[in-house]
Amino acid sequence: MPVKEENDGDVTILTIERPEAHNAVNAETAVALASAIQRFGRNDESNVLVLTGSGSTSFCAGADLKDIPRLLANAEFCDSVGPMGFAKLDPGKVTIAAVNGYCFAGGLELAAWCDFRIADEQAEFGALNRRWGVPFFDGGTLRLPRIVGLSNALWMMESGARFDARRAREIGFVQDVVPTGEALPRAVDLAHHIARYPQESLRADRRSILASGGYRTDEGLALEDDYRRSSLDNPEVMERLAAFARGERPESPRPA
Repeated sequence: MPVKEENDGDVTILTIERPEAHNAVNAETAVALASAIQRFGRNDESNVLVLTGSGSTSFCAGADLKDIPRLLANAEFCDSVGPMGFAKLDPGKVTIAAVNGYCFAGGLELAAWCDFRIADEQAEFGALNRRWGVPFFDGGTLRLPRIVGLSNALWMMESGARFDARRAREIGFVQDVVPTGEALPRAVDLAHHIARYPQESLRADRRSILASGGYRTDEGLALEDDYRRSSLDNPEVMERLAAFARGERPESPRPA
């Protein structure tokens, strides 16, 4: 299975299991991820979800660019849950990202989908999809500005710069930076503490916060969908994806 699901008492841990592809999300992984999130939402015995990636290198490198056509082929799936299997889902409970390595492109969107983020000190971040002309299509244009502010979000999206965990914490994307290998244990420890709180008031506060900014989530995601469709109709995107498949890797700028 491309997503491993574990229940640790009142905490659910989901691990993307594609380390050979830096845990990039292909069509099968998207379906598995959506199913696992929905099961967590229905599981009355589990109060907190922790998301991470398999191995010591990557949290999630985003959508698998070699599988973009299949990832976007199921219009009903994309419209109901989002192309990578999470953007339009909300289990109504706390979600935490344990970022254990590369967190690029759609991986940024997956981390941003979570309520907050714990990162290993060796983690790296960046909108590397900018190099291939691939737009954000799983909530990045909506959630990133809410998390890091307008200018930081535009800097991330427009420059395509790679940056480290320290910078991610400085701009507010990451809430805690821990030694390498400790992101998942730290996230699970926090998850157990949160899971023991009275859940009704916690979830009510969470709903209120998530509903408080700008567009309603459904409105913002609908707008992003429109832009995604028009962007991916551009033949240059297919040319860039073909270059990716050939192994071409343009350098991204690094922040000073």
